[in-house]
Amino acid sequence: MELRQLPEEGLLPWYERELTEAFPPNERKPLADILALIHQGRYQVWGLFEEETLLGYATLWMEPTDQSYILLDYLGVAAAQRNGGLGQKIVRMLAERLAGRSLLLIEAECPVEGDDPAENTLRQRRQAFYKRCGFVPAYDMATCGMRFTTFLPDLPEDLAPVMAAHRAIYGPARTDVKVPLGPDEPPPGPPEWMK
Repeated sequence: MELRQLPEEGLLPWYERELTEAFPPNERKPLADILALIHQGRYQVWGLFEEETLLGYATLWMEPTDQSYILLDYLGVAAAQRNGGLGQKIVRMLAERLAGRSLLLIEAECPVEGDDPAENTLRQRRQAFYKRCGFVPAYDMATCGMRFTTFLPDLPEDLAPVMAAHRAIYGPARTDVKVPLGPDEPPPGPPEWMK
């Protein structure tokens, strides 16, 4: 198995076959936005391949002037390959690839009091997954109208530079992003593309 960056001609098939299948429209960035971020040097799409077969993928979002912090934006495994440990393998391979150069930031939705129990169970499973990958909860933040816990490979003594870099990845135009988000602070509303 090999983790490698998807070439530009592979992005449309990946988006239509994988991202569209795995993520509902309200959680999926438009392809045009992803392509714009790629052309700005702010985004990469990586695939886990067995020869030429795509088994899973991860997208990375970064500030082009400071790639010492990189956000895992989407993580997915091809439908036929799920529940076989490939998601964990992708996270570990990314962390190893970035070790010593960049800190991998991971966001996972927090359970919402009074929300659909099945959705909250899924949120808890996602958070438990990242803990099994060896990541630790560091702070809460908000994006897309939701509260997320940010997971890091380990906790630094000072979280302030991590949080500042995390916020910078989104850019100043994203008014729906708040890093950190206090325990009783409500998240800002969702961005326009989610409405």
